[in-house]
Amino acid sequence: MSILRKDKPHLLYACFMVAQQRPGFCGRVCCDLHYKELYFHDHQLQTFLGDVMSVVKSSLSVGQEKKLLSLFGHVRLHLLYKASVHGYMNIAFHSRCDGQGPTVLVAYNKAGFVFGGYISKDYAQTGQVINDDKAFLYSITDQREKPLRVSSTNGQYGFTDGVYGLNVGAMWFLNNSTATVQIVAGNCYTFEAEEMHGNDLQLTECEVYRVEECVGLLETPWRKIDLEGYGTKERLMDYIKNYKPEVKSVVQVRVLLVGPVGAGKSSFFNSINSVFKGHVTGQANTGSAGTSLTTQFRTYSIKAEQGGKALPLVLCDTMGLEEGPSAGLDIDDINSILKGHVQDRYQFNPSMSVQTDGVGFCKSPSLKDTIHCVVYVLDACKVTLLSAKMVDKLAAIRKGINKLGVAQLVLLTKVDEACPLVREDLTNIYLSHYIERMTREVSVCLGVSQSCVLPVKNYSREFELDVHTDILLLTAVVQMLRYSNNYFDDIYQDGEQSE
Repeated sequence: MSILRKDKPHLLYACFMVAQQRPGFCGRVCCDLHYKELYFHDHQLQTFLGDVMSVVKSSLSVGQEKKLLSLFGHVRLHLLYKASVHGYMNIAFHSRCDGQGPTVLVAYNKAGFVFGGYISKDYAQTGQVINDDKAFLYSITDQREKPLRVSSTNGQYGFTDGVYGLNVGAMWFLNNSTATVQIVAGNCYTFEAEEMHGNDLQLTECEVYRVEECVGLLETPWRKIDLEGYGTKERLMDYIKNYKPEVKSVVQVRVLLVGPVGAGKSSFFNSINSVFKGHVTGQANTGSAGTSLTTQFRTYSIKAEQGGKALPLVLCDTMGLEEGPSAGLDIDDINSILKGHVQDRYQFNPSMSVQTDGVGFCKSPSLKDTIHCVVYVLDACKVTLLSAKMVDKLAAIRKGINKLGVAQLVLLTKVDEACPLVREDLTNIYLSHYIERMTREVSVCLGVSQSCVLPVKNYSREFELDVHTDILLLTAVVQMLRYSNNYFDDIYQDGEQSE
């Protein structure tokens, strides 16, 4: 028998309730909320508990999100709860949504309606009727150009702050921990059922987002970088082309990209490759699968131009980090990569660590085979959604890297998706309150200096290059080369390598 302890027992219980619905689950579980322990007899539950808090993705299409955002001012949506992941249970709902400030519930049904309610006050399970003159119900369909918006009949009523989901006085979501919306008698909100949800109250998904105000731009940049014109781009490209490692035995700096599935590791290589090729390209596999698309260890060398010589840089791509005990890149695998034992195209086996007698294992690596800089790649939209397990895994990786003295940086990707002001104009990136705050949070989360956190935008849906995107990408590469020099300097000081 195993015992699992967590700080949030209600969330564990919710995980178990969801696990019971999974095909093949046959474990026997006793959950004691008082002692905050979860006893389990089935390894499938343990695996599930590792997987359940993996990267959570919004079900909103681009068009649906645009219509939903049109109901507000200048805001961004931060996903807190997703029923298909956390369970159709009010206990899971409240554990993730209470005390989060303004939130919007987004419900989906088979009739194609996206509907729900917005409240500007906290969930606190007080059992009280909460006046909220900013609250409203809404409905979105592909057939309507603009969303339906319904305010309370008296202009004051918001919702009933109970312990069983969201009760907006006309519809009750997650009551009795089910996927069925309950109709509540009363006239707090008036609408036609056909217009609101198409008379379909059975949900296929239910999400809750925190609604965050996008404050205006800073008066002065929080980091000074010249984003103007092609002169900056050419200067950065020349620096990279002409860079020479401090150690003569090393011709190309080897940079290892590490991060959760879907963070943008492979996309970063494709983006850098695109800048030097002069057009958008996609050599490395990318996508949004739930598990890592990269199953091999790959080393990518980039040519300065078509048919030109290779840059003094090799980007090493790996499997994405996952939380399950037998999923994603293993910490022992990373140590083998850092020490230069793993060669290009080594095929990872999630069920076991790198084998010393396996194909592609280098038993006697030299300094040129080792990793000189590690770059953690994190999605700016998902930083606050990183589970405790993922943070612990990153901390364990960082601890091992610290022992080897290898330089470390962080790439913060998808900044245009994280901040509407940056999406409107990429040159706002160092004027954005939100991006600056994200870099601070990442700094604290990973235990690195804020100067080590580099916000970038990868090429993902574009056909043509953009000079501002290029400058951010190239600036990140320059920092990788500079930090690698620090690693080589340490080697000189230790007397391990002099030529």
